[in-house]
Amino acid sequence: MTKTQETDPKGTAIFAGGCFWCTEAVFQRLNGVIEVIPGYTGGTIKNPAYREICTGRTGHAEAIKIVYDPRAISYTELLEVFFATHDPTTLNRQGNDVGTQYRSEIFYTDFSQKQEAEEFIALLEREHVFASPIVTAISGEMPFYHAEIEHHNYYNDNRQQGYCQFVIDPKIKKLNTYFSKKLQHGAL
Repeated sequence: MTKTQETDPKGTAIFAGGCFWCTEAVFQRLNGVIEVIPGYTGGTIKNPAYREICTGRTGHAEAIKIVYDPRAISYTELLEVFFATHDPTTLNRQGNDVGTQYRSEIFYTDFSQKQEAEEFIALLEREHVFASPIVTAISGEMPFYHAEIEHHNYYNDNRQQGYCQFVIDPKIKKLNTYFSKKLQHGAL
């Protein structure tokens, strides 16, 4: 391990929670999150494109890869935000977005993430946080393909678009209400 790695540790989390425009916008606002990359994972073909993903036939999920500073935010805190800002009880759907590409899935990068995700879901189920059973899948990391550039920073660049106002704005409001202490200074 180099001196830089010792003083500048980075973690990676990969979540699929419906439309990546939504999940990217949520996680970009968290203190300790360095970068959020929208993309595709969990499918059967290499280098898929958005038009292929939208068919639901490639097996990929719209997902985000989060690079974060574990000294500022823990993996468990990321899980907390993930489960609070999407519906983990609907199979292959988030609101009006329907298909396997919109499934709820965690792609762990090591055994400790797998264990934390399993324990977190068990806690949510034990506490009956959701009225229906959680259907979020937990899978090992698979190849992650970056989405086309027009999907990066989508909410921040397109806030006046209808989808952003009606679907993403409520998630951001929820984030601001329940996780205000975890937000980057000035994040809205």
